[in-house]
Amino acid sequence: MVSGGDRSEIVFFDVETTVPTRSGQGYAILEFGAILVCPRKLVETQSYSTLVRPADLSLISSRSVRCNGITQNAVVSAPNFAQIADQVYEILHGRIWAGHNILKFDCPRIREAFAEINRPPPEPKDTIDSLAVLTQRFGRRAGDMKMATLAAYFGLGQQTHRSLDDVRMNLEVLKYCATVLFLESCLPDIFTEKRFVSPPAMTRSHSNEKLSRDAMVVNTDASSSSVKIEINQISSVTSQRIEVNHSMPSIMTPNKWEDASDRAKSNTGHSDPFDLGLLSDEVMRESIQSNETVEEESGSGSPQISIAVASEGSSDNANFIEPDEVSITSISVLLAPFYRGTQRIQIMHKDIGLQLCCNHLKVRFGISAKFIDHAGRPRLSFVVDGTPNLCWVLDACDSLAQKLSIDSGSSSEWRPVVTRKAGFLNSPTVRLHVPTVADGSVSRWLTDIYQKDTSTTTPQRLVFSRFDVAELDALFTPGIFVDVFFSLDPYDYQQNAGIRLVAKKLIIHS
Repeated sequence: MVSGGDRSEIVFFDVETTVPTRSGQGYAILEFGAILVCPRKLVETQSYSTLVRPADLSLISSRSVRCNGITQNAVVSAPNFAQIADQVYEILHGRIWAGHNILKFDCPRIREAFAEINRPPPEPKDTIDSLAVLTQRFGRRAGDMKMATLAAYFGLGQQTHRSLDDVRMNLEVLKYCATVLFLESCLPDIFTEKRFVSPPAMTRSHSNEKLSRDAMVVNTDASSSSVKIEINQISSVTSQRIEVNHSMPSIMTPNKWEDASDRAKSNTGHSDPFDLGLLSDEVMRESIQSNETVEEESGSGSPQISIAVASEGSSDNANFIEPDEVSITSISVLLAPFYRGTQRIQIMHKDIGLQLCCNHLKVRFGISAKFIDHAGRPRLSFVVDGTPNLCWVLDACDSLAQKLSIDSGSSSEWRPVVTRKAGFLNSPTVRLHVPTVADGSVSRWLTDIYQKDTSTTTPQRLVFSRFDVAELDALFTPGIFVDVFFSLDPYDYQQNAGIRLVAKKLIIHS
């Protein structure tokens, strides 16, 4: 075990778990594996893996065994999670975390495991989810984005679904993908004309950065319901499969850190010329934080909030318009430059970014915190009933944005911004997101939240004592009314696309 001093390495990690067999049953960690990787040379320096004995061995069902091959007999003499918690914390805390689909699976499992033993979980310096990176940068040329499929595409063998094997395979897949993307950006004329990466995830190059300044615009025709697409400039490059002679590293001894310098020296015949910094530069962190789609459930709690008297201020609301003021024929959508050569859809109204305000919307479902962001903080949202005029405007924006998404080459599944479910046909709903930000070690909401009661005419701004979802949830109880001021932020992330409604200001009617 190496004590925590230098935390510059990237830690690739993976957990294998039981598979729930009934509703409400959670996951139990059966194996934890991690490698430390030098970010400059992509050389594995240390490794650690161990089986983990769950509190209830009966959770290891036949379905679980079929998934990863870990049986009850295999873990009966293994340590429980409390016995390895110090080692796991030491490996993960303060480092950059990397892995495939870790944001939605592995990170929550780690936090749950530490919560079960009443210990604070490790926190990452940052996170690289290769599922997100490769979806954005490599596209669907290799099929679906599962690790097994990507490994098969590059001839790396079959995925074993064992932690240490999987993280090493993950690193190799990233190397191969980086090689292809590097060659595409350097030698665009050599590749064929059609490219498999969707336009919102363009490969970084000087030519593409220039092209990103040109926009694709979609407008509604005032005399008809048809949609006209004006393409100013489009350019694309296709990749071809590159065969690289690069073997997988041999498996290290489990249950302890092992120095990898000797093996690295013996592997000098293999080419590791790429700096993971190049790839991490391609991770659109802001896009990932703002573009994830969520479908969540509400929580509960009691408030610990102070109140500061603040005027609602007409100047604060000047850029927001009510649905009744929106002219459907004046709505347009365009592909605009976003980040390092990428593009994203923007929704405009009379050549100004569309932002809406709606008064007295009824809360259907309170604050939800089911999903987490790259640092393990909850992503917050709540659901309100949509008025006919609001839904009319949102449906029009949805239709235009979806058409542009399809016409620009995206293969992502589009999720309607207005939800209409059986049993609620006469009462559609919309989800409003409350963004958060970290100031050092302290997190806070970005949304300005006010409260207004019947005895006052001026809303009072709420100042929260700490980042506590329970405090916020107690305010947004189903049945109350809120005035909402929000932006319309289209996203295209992990093969899901749609429009996200981001709350900028909320006034709660108590």
